[in-house]
Amino acid sequence: MLDTDALIARLRAAGCVFAEDEARLLREAARSPDDLEAMLAQRVAGTPLEQVLGWVDFCGMRLAVAPGVFVPRRRSEFLAESAAALARPHGVVVDLCCGTGALGAVVAARVRVELHAVDVDPVAVECARRNLPDAVVHEGSLFDPLPRRLRGRVDLVVANAPYVPTVAIALMPSEARDHEHRVALDGGHDGLDVQRGVIAAAPSWLAPGGYLLVETSVEQADDTIDLMRAAGLTARIMSDDQRGSTIAVATSQP
Repeated sequence: MLDTDALIARLRAAGCVFAEDEARLLREAARSPDDLEAMLAQRVAGTPLEQVLGWVDFCGMRLAVAPGVFVPRRRSEFLAESAAALARPHGVVVDLCCGTGALGAVVAARVRVELHAVDVDPVAVECARRNLPDAVVHEGSLFDPLPRRLRGRVDLVVANAPYVPTVAIALMPSEARDHEHRVALDGGHDGLDVQRGVIAAAPSWLAPGGYLLVETSVEQADDTIDLMRAAGLTARIMSDDQRGSTIAVATSQP
């Protein structure tokens, strides 16, 4: 088996900033020398560490990550924590564009809720079902696959919808651009196409006084807020400078 110094050197040569930490995680995960070599080859080729390991640490939870599925970012922990803080015990929560289901998993771990998660990517849906064994995970576009009985009864919708403008995807790190499905990244010409769909449909699904939380960027925040207000929602921006996170929080009319 590769010694630790050689492992670190190969990771560092590939541009891994936290080579020492990655070397430790790879060694812990490897079942054999051949397994370690295969995992190292994937990582050196640019596969996200979380996809190589098969899991991500998100808000202190170890969640499964499948190849091609969007890897939850640290900045999204603020979105998850904010959603959990607003979730009502025994209320209905929907995690849209759920990916691994990380946001819903954090909410459900902290508050007892009826959780539904939705993603259009079948690979993400299968991954989310592993992370959300007590939730209902639906395959489809936004609110479309949800049962009609939930219309007007959802207490909280949380969405990390893709918000990267199409032209900016080419500028993203190769870990994202080449190893995460494009549907999880591409937000259309201005990055807001999927958000428009979420926000326009949300009022008919939200219960009176229900919440909609959407991750956005500093540059797009004002436009996201404008979309929410145009949909008849009360909206505000929340941010976490330490994690570089910006979210838009909207409330339906009581």
